[in-house]
Amino acid sequence: MTKIKMRTYYKPFVALIIIAITLLFIQAMCDLKLPDYMSEIVNVGIQSNGIEQVAPNAISEKSLNIITYFMDSNEISKIQENYTKLEIGDNKYKDTYPLNKDESIYVLKENISKENIEKLNKIFATHCEIIVEVIKNVTSNTETISEYGTSNNNSVNLDSNALQQLIPILEQVPQENIEIAKKNAQNIPETTSKQVGLVFTKMFYEELGMNISDIQQGYIIKIGLKMIGICAIGIIAAILVGLIASKIGAGFGRNLRKDIFEKVESFSNKEFNKFNVASLITRTTNDVTILQNTSVMTIRMLAYAPIMGVGALIMMLGKTTNMTWTIGIGCLGILIIIAILFIVVLPKIKKVQKLTDKINKVANENLTGIMVIRAFGTQEHEEKRFDEVNIDVMKTNKFINRTMGIMMPSMFLIMDLLIVLILWVGAKQISESTIQVGDLMAVMQYGMQVIMSFLMISIIFVMIPRATVSAGRIREVLNTENSIKEPKESKEFNKEKIGYVEFRNVDFSYPFADEKVLDNINFVAKPGETTAIIGATGSGKSTIINLIPRFFDVTKGEILVNGVDVKDLKLEKLNSQIGYVPQKGNLLSGTIKTNLKYGNENATEEFMKKCAEIAQATDFIEDKEEKYNSEISQGAKNVSGGQKQRLSIARALVTDAPIYIFDDSFSALDFKTDTNLRKALKENLGGKTIIIVAQRVSTIMNAEQIIVLNEGKIVGKGTHKELLKNCPTYFEIASSQLSEEELKFEK
Repeated sequence: MTKIKMRTYYKPFVALIIIAITLLFIQAMCDLKLPDYMSEIVNVGIQSNGIEQVAPNAISEKSLNIITYFMDSNEISKIQENYTKLEIGDNKYKDTYPLNKDESIYVLKENISKENIEKLNKIFATHCEIIVEVIKNVTSNTETISEYGTSNNNSVNLDSNALQQLIPILEQVPQENIEIAKKNAQNIPETTSKQVGLVFTKMFYEELGMNISDIQQGYIIKIGLKMIGICAIGIIAAILVGLIASKIGAGFGRNLRKDIFEKVESFSNKEFNKFNVASLITRTTNDVTILQNTSVMTIRMLAYAPIMGVGALIMMLGKTTNMTWTIGIGCLGILIIIAILFIVVLPKIKKVQKLTDKINKVANENLTGIMVIRAFGTQEHEEKRFDEVNIDVMKTNKFINRTMGIMMPSMFLIMDLLIVLILWVGAKQISESTIQVGDLMAVMQYGMQVIMSFLMISIIFVMIPRATVSAGRIREVLNTENSIKEPKESKEFNKEKIGYVEFRNVDFSYPFADEKVLDNINFVAKPGETTAIIGATGSGKSTIINLIPRFFDVTKGEILVNGVDVKDLKLEKLNSQIGYVPQKGNLLSGTIKTNLKYGNENATEEFMKKCAEIAQATDFIEDKEEKYNSEISQGAKNVSGGQKQRLSIARALVTDAPIYIFDDSFSALDFKTDTNLRKALKENLGGKTIIIVAQRVSTIMNAEQIIVLNEGKIVGKGTHKELLKNCPTYFEIASSQLSEEELKFEK
């Protein structure tokens, strides 16, 4: 038998899973981009007044002469290649650069490559820093330094007019000092030199007459709109992922429940004895729901969290490599907490499912036996019995929830401590000008995203142990090998033996039992005859009946139906030959009509009513307002025991099978109804094989063949009169039910 694995139930949803992962990737990319944009708003939009690059889009001729003063020929050539000179009064940029009305300016060429922009940025930033260093070297007066826009902490506040006055000073600077300034500029962190360059660029734009406030506002609005767009994409992706995950989870649960139900439907009584009803109900409902919810959460979080965590770490490394160790400490702390919790909680999670089975079992017993409980006044005893199981479930769940409740506060504590650590390390780096404020804010956000990824994974790991237990319990049902095995191909019936039921040397013992229930059973039930089985309680009467439709398989010997061994027949084909009325009449919720046609949907209304008439059910059916369309409640609580039995008999008759089995099916009928029913069966079922199990001698005394059982063995076989003479066991049963006059008359 092929072992069923849970992952096979995801195969129909592979395409949806791939789509969901793709959408999660899009969502993660959107979430990862937001801190980067926030960093740009702070670094560029606020600190740099919306100026994105050091290389100015336009610069006056005077300012360009100052910036290029210390450049070598290659650098000057690079500037000349990428800038175009505009003569005074050029109409194209008269509104953008008002200074052009009076002076010549240089404008950055259009469609310049990104690579060239980077080179220009580096050149401008380096030489802006060189100018600052030169000023520092040639000027020792603090006021002068302030005037020219430099200070000891490398902050700058330049003025274009003051910068123009530097030209005479720069001409007098010794070459030695220039080399020192260049060397110092090269040792300045790139972040610092970029900030200095941006201050120069702002000064160049102010000199051109540009409105810096408009530049700043425009940049912030542009980035803000991008953030809104990315948020919208992320939200749409998240909604679609939720819909797809729900569809996958619901479909997975539907298919799993369907297969469990079909498997349980194929179980023999042996498998039902292995799995009690309460456990099967729990496995079909609670365990499947746990797996379904875990599937949804896994798709939404387990796929998303790694993408988010790895992506945030990569983005963080792009901002700074000096603070990744802080994330490592936070992740290590989370892993330790998760490991400890799982070691403590996993055994309890395994236990709680078994306790759920137990509480379902007790509840089911109480609900089905409520009338008996009330009759004997044992409500308090049953309440106490239920409370014991309920308290066990409560204590176990309380322990699990309390222990898992520690996890979230611990995670958030680690998150808060991580923020403090990042701020402490970041503040120091800001003071050393190795990182900008916006970048620090982005690093904090990326750090939180990494931790949140671990939180998501931890939530899944909380669910996985319980889901693992549930999956094991479901696999146990699905992988159970049925003791009743059907042949690949069903044999054809012997047309000359239609209606014959034959037992040949049949032995039977229940699984794990030491003693036989049946021993060497031999008899033949023929068409047109009634074969009755009678015996003391526990003698094996119902067991014989259960062997015919293969509720159990014989331990030894063989049973033939229509001349073919039942093991060589498909169950559907075998059961189509049998109209079976169980010892306890079970009706399904619906109407009387749906119950009667349960075994034969194609039966006509006339035939159905005829069967109800034979079963003596017509009177009470016709008395009902809706007659055959009258409702049957769950458990058939709205009909009496006798009515339930008669409807069960009518349902079996509607099958129009060649063989009818009545397993003590007349016990709830009064003597008059019993007599009328047996008479109607005799008159209307000519040519059919009838097998009756009964406790009443009066029910079977007219049978053509009576089989008497005692402790699993046939101790008598014959007609009523023959057995009274030849079978002491039968005589003992009959004498306990019939008067002396009746016994003498029969003899």
